[in-house]
Amino acid sequence: MPSLATHLHRARRGTVGLTLGGLTALAEMVLVVLLTPVHAIPTARPRIEAFGSGLVDLNRRRLVAYLDFDDLLCVQPTWPRTQSYLVRRFIVGLIGASILGLILIGVVSAAIMGWQVVDGKPVGGGEEGNTWYEIIAIAGMGLVLVFGAVWGLIGVATLERSLANQYLGPTEEELLRRRVSQLATTRAGVVEAINDERRRIERDLHDGVQQRLVALGLLLGRARRASDQEHADDLLRQAHEESQQALRDLRDVTWRVYPTALDEGGLHTALEGVAERSSVPVSLRYGLAGRLDLATETVAYFVASEAVTNALKHGGPSAIEIDVVAEGEGIVVSVRDNGSGGADPAGSGLSGLASRVAAADGMFTVDSPAGGPTVVRAWLPV
Repeated sequence: MPSLATHLHRARRGTVGLTLGGLTALAEMVLVVLLTPVHAIPTARPRIEAFGSGLVDLNRRRLVAYLDFDDLLCVQPTWPRTQSYLVRRFIVGLIGASILGLILIGVVSAAIMGWQVVDGKPVGGGEEGNTWYEIIAIAGMGLVLVFGAVWGLIGVATLERSLANQYLGPTEEELLRRRVSQLATTRAGVVEAINDERRRIERDLHDGVQQRLVALGLLLGRARRASDQEHADDLLRQAHEESQQALRDLRDVTWRVYPTALDEGGLHTALEGVAERSSVPVSLRYGLAGRLDLATETVAYFVASEAVTNALKHGGPSAIEIDVVAEGEGIVVSVRDNGSGGADPAGSGLSGLASRVAAADGMFTVDSPAGGPTVVRAWLPV
């Protein structure tokens, strides 16, 4: 819960923002009343539109700095939308300036009346002294006016943000265009991630399993040609160990392709397998009550699995933590290690994870300062 100091800080920022908005309304009045009729003249049109765009940018910066406005999706509006926004903003700015002016008059009046009470003079002048009920009535009216003025300023700030969202935000066409662009980008990323995955699997099979099978064949051939039974038994023992290691490598490769535990036991069971196979201690905190859809579980599993693999390969950690919790309308998968840090988000492993998460409409971040710790975090919608 925000503290009193936080509320006072926000109130000060909001008051400054509305004061600046009242001053900006003067420039908007010039545009609305004087320059808009001149916009029909072709030679004057570019300068007038540039002036309007400047006022829009000024209001946007003011809203972001003082009125907690999020302009992440805002676009530069066309002239008709700019004109519509500034006409309405001009009216709202005058209302805010009027309320602030009344507050200023009220503060000055309250100071004068307070001084009159302290000095023993009648409030508002006159010959008779102040009775107690007159003082209470005046104080009560002052409190009512303060309450109304505060809520008036809150209403003006709400109108400011509402107008900005309506006229400075993207249109349906712009949102659709952004969505198509995002889908095209994520599709390309997914294709690249799949190709990277295939290349990685090929390397694992060629450099790992295949080499061990070649070594196994050589050991068995040497054992068949050995004339000394003791030497043959030793070669067979080595061949048996090599076959066991080849099976472990092959099992690791198949787990990286797709773990059967994900189908049978769900995400929790699959992540327990990741923790068990790790060469360093991995603590797993799983805070989800039930099963998720298979697509989300698959992405979440690969985020955790690949993050652990990257940490073991490049970071040299002594401990790794995996957290899976619900957050909003999705889940958060977080992998933290105490390794050397300095992980490159643009590297093949982490960029592939980012593409997987983006394809699921999620968000992926990597925080890895030099010296550690490294935190890989993915939010996935459910």
